[in-house]
Amino acid sequence: AGQGAPPPMPSPPPPAGGVPADAAKSEQGEWDVVPVYYGTDRTQAPNENRLDYGSERGRRLELGRALVTVPKAHKVPNVERPWAIKVFNITLYQEAEDPDRHFTMKEIKAMTEDELLAQVRERLAASQRYKDHAFIFIHGYNTTFDYALYRTAQIAYDLKFDGAPFAYSWPSGGGLASYTYDRESSGQSEPYLKKFMEMVINKSGAKSVSIIAHSMGNQPVLQVLRDLRRSKPDHVQISQIVLAAPDVDRDNFENIVSEIQGLANGITLYAAGNDRALRVSRNFYGGIPRAGDVPSTGPLVLPGIDTIDVSAASTDSFSLNHSGYAENNALLTDIGALIATGTRPPKLRTPLLDEVATDRGAYWRYPAKTP
Repeated sequence: AGQGAPPPMPSPPPPAGGVPADAAKSEQGEWDVVPVYYGTDRTQAPNENRLDYGSERGRRLELGRALVTVPKAHKVPNVERPWAIKVFNITLYQEAEDPDRHFTMKEIKAMTEDELLAQVRERLAASQRYKDHAFIFIHGYNTTFDYALYRTAQIAYDLKFDGAPFAYSWPSGGGLASYTYDRESSGQSEPYLKKFMEMVINKSGAKSVSIIAHSMGNQPVLQVLRDLRRSKPDHVQISQIVLAAPDVDRDNFENIVSEIQGLANGITLYAAGNDRALRVSRNFYGGIPRAGDVPSTGPLVLPGIDTIDVSAASTDSFSLNHSGYAENNALLTDIGALIATGTRPPKLRTPLLDEVATDRGAYWRYPAKTP
């Protein structure tokens, strides 16, 4: 654990003219553009307007780059999208997209590995605030391909992340009723996710890589991390592993986490007693808490891991199932400080956290909001 005051946040990002063209501010309109480099094992879906991916399993890794527009009127940490009227997952009406007010897909293009890596290296060469840093975001249950990319762009934009933002999108059904399909689908994506993460770590040119997994996305991520523990190259640093509300069996989680100790500079577990995806999971498993849950006995506390109870801030910031808590950007602020500085224990970078002592060790907790 570090001592004294937390290190200062990095200097402000460079002006748009100092970054690659794909990351520069838009020349017209009230919106900016964020590149997201993606991997997916979804099948392509019919769409006469652009490249698209559905919920079926492709059984292969496909790579590409999306240019996501973010409205300058964006409010942290939302993903502003057109409102819609839906019945049983069928859209009856949807407001027209407007890049001045919504996240939109400006361009999406499948690429070979060499084409993608050339774009990534250009981006990393111009990075200053997060010099030579990449992060990989792996979404959770009930998430479409587009929304996975929008969320990745939002995280990068709100953190002023000028490194390389990657997203891996496994074949989620993208519906509340798809829990069983999603659970199995996330597991079968493991070999494709492994290939993608090895590409980012070994070939992208990034000198630091952070990994952010949410909810059910933790299942394949943890398996891949266990394999990477034996094969990580010396010239690349896995900076931070962020496990947000992992929808993983508690005992399995403890076993795997004990095996990946030392892989990264730090491992942080964000646990939430009110995460919507975990609520579905808890019901599915007969009320048994998952690794990312906060039961009455408290969150999971393990050696070598910083556990933070974010029930008062909510990990819904990573999903699109907004609750009142999702308007609170405290979680994103802490993750930004964690990735930027690596300061530990958590209270040194986020002083408002309460430290809670237990017989298993300490964990940290966001204080409850006062009326």
